[in-house]
Amino acid sequence: MSALALPAALASAGPAPRTGATASSGLPAVGIRVLRLVDPSRSIHLPGGRSEPRTLLTYVRYPALDASGGTDVPNAPAAATGTLPVIVFVHGFAVTPTIYAKLLQAWARAGFVVAAPIFPLENAHAPGGPDESDLVNEPSDVSFVISQMLAPSDPLAGLIDPARIAVAGQSDGGEAALASAYSRRFRDRRIGAAVILSGALMSGVGGYAFTAGSPPLLAAQGTADTINEPKYTYAYFKLARRPKYLLRLTGAEHLPPYTRQQPQLSIVERVSIAFLDAYLRPTAGTLATLAPLAPLAPLAPLAPLAPLAPLAPLGNVPKVSSLVAEP
Repeated sequence: MSALALPAALASAGPAPRTGATASSGLPAVGIRVLRLVDPSRSIHLPGGRSEPRTLLTYVRYPALDASGGTDVPNAPAAATGTLPVIVFVHGFAVTPTIYAKLLQAWARAGFVVAAPIFPLENAHAPGGPDESDLVNEPSDVSFVISQMLAPSDPLAGLIDPARIAVAGQSDGGEAALASAYSRRFRDRRIGAAVILSGALMSGVGGYAFTAGSPPLLAAQGTADTINEPKYTYAYFKLARRPKYLLRLTGAEHLPPYTRQQPQLSIVERVSIAFLDAYLRPTAGTLATLAPLAPLAPLAPLAPLAPLAPLAPLGNVPKVSSLVAEP
């Protein structure tokens, strides 16, 4: 196991754009579609004894053609001429995907389709209040969203490569994403990579099978997280098979490094895009190890993150994260 320092200055260039129209900011446009995905085979139980089919309102972002280079442009035409990898993102307890918008937009700008459902009973506005006991149903929701995104009736189906699928999630969403990728009961073998942000193992999933051929793993964890303590991330990371990468965010808490805290959010963006490129889009660059992210002054070009603007010498910039790599 090798520990690689990832300095704060790495965040300064931001994620590299890959496709889409740009404005003066130089950033690609991001389109958004809102899909109402209904699973009639499963129901939810609401206050007052009512039941209804399990429904997932899903926000889908993608690289878009938009002359303004806008962000979250409703129903904008897709920029890509071929198929793109898809990431299904699972939000945490008592929030919605909206709070993670900057991270999801960064993935879309980097050339991914990003599907972020609102889970019907754990979200911030769930009838009767968020119910954490519904978490065990969310790995099945992930598989349902994947199937719906690939269905011929989906408006973006032709944009998505069925052989390049990732799952990502934060907090409770990290638990559901981890179960979708590695649990014995819920593992979806269509998933080719997993990004787990302050997540953990969960019960009720038949245990875990971190076997040869399991999806590559990127785990991120704040060292000052008191909600999902680092020991929980370290526990599943130890069990996981290679290739696996652990991003430690020094001094970071539970939610801020994935929503608004800088430079941590930019670091999460850059490292996750490098990871997803390497395992879902290998023609974008070869990861092999993340050694190019080791401290240099000044930093050399960081394939597969190129093209990047030259980064200034690090000087005495404090290290706010480190990366443990087992490729």
